[in-house]
Amino acid sequence: MSILPVAWAYDHVRLIDQTRLPQEFSYVDIRRAMDMVRAIQTMMVRGAPAIGIAAAFAIALAAQEIDTEERSEFLAHLETVAAALRQTRPTAINLFWGIDQMLNVARQTVGPIPFLKEKLVETAQKLAVDEYNTCVAIGENGLACLPAQPQRLTLMTYCNAGALATVGYGTALGVVRAAHAADRLLQVYVCETRPRLQGARLTAWECVQEGIPATLITDNMAGFCMYQGLIQAVVVGADRIARNGDIANKIGTYSLAILAQTHGIPFYVAAPLSSIDWNISDGSQIPIEEREIDEVYRIGEIWLTAPGMEVFNPAFDITPARYITGIITEQGMVPPDQLHRLQA
Repeated sequence: MSILPVAWAYDHVRLIDQTRLPQEFSYVDIRRAMDMVRAIQTMMVRGAPAIGIAAAFAIALAAQEIDTEERSEFLAHLETVAAALRQTRPTAINLFWGIDQMLNVARQTVGPIPFLKEKLVETAQKLAVDEYNTCVAIGENGLACLPAQPQRLTLMTYCNAGALATVGYGTALGVVRAAHAADRLLQVYVCETRPRLQGARLTAWECVQEGIPATLITDNMAGFCMYQGLIQAVVVGADRIARNGDIANKIGTYSLAILAQTHGIPFYVAAPLSSIDWNISDGSQIPIEEREIDEVYRIGEIWLTAPGMEVFNPAFDITPARYITGIITEQGMVPPDQLHRLQA
């Protein structure tokens, strides 16, 4: 099965509806930019690289839906859509990267409006292809830095940083895929990832589709698995990386990093260069999205706690650089304190 969570389909965008997985595999056709805004808000499409590409396609859709020959009016409409997109998922820097890439092309391209419209579709499609190739490179670079022994490794991953979170391959799960293809993977332990269960629903689904040997665990089993000596390395993704190597990733990543360090297990972060925010010095400056509390107090229609209970639901946490063994990008792996080497 080809897992392409976001793709251009002639004159619209086709998404895999990730809110319905694993019970149902279905597509949703997005024909208007504001429909893409809602798809990102509701996590129909999710994962930092994927929403960056989705945002790029939203700008391309915005270009198609305005009928004008006035360049200023055309650009103003794109800016309006961009402003709505920026409000959807504030933590993931790839969202802003995708928007900025498209707006820069719109501002700098000279020619009539129909030419601009074509150029924006072409640019979004190229960004998607480049993102896929970037993830393949991340997978290969990650494979190269995994422990040499044992020959076949047991890895642990968190949330979903796979094909569904990118455009068909994955960052952290891209490393797992590369290890599996090279016959270096014995097993990957998949943490369920409360509260939205992206590990249980999405990463597990991807592994089943591709025959990757995987074991699902609840989040609070991770430490015991490490204590038992079952895990040789942990690989996670990132939604934003600060200049000093601090990262924001799905809530629970910080705890996992501390557990890995306590047990002497390497902890790797796999992410494209577009996930690095060179404008912020450390993780304290990364905005943390808080989501609706019903994600915590119920699953579907089933209540998990007493009505009226107060709930706190940050979607991400910050993992300080000191807990990270290396950051794996398309340019290779570097220790967090050497991240500046990639800035050029």
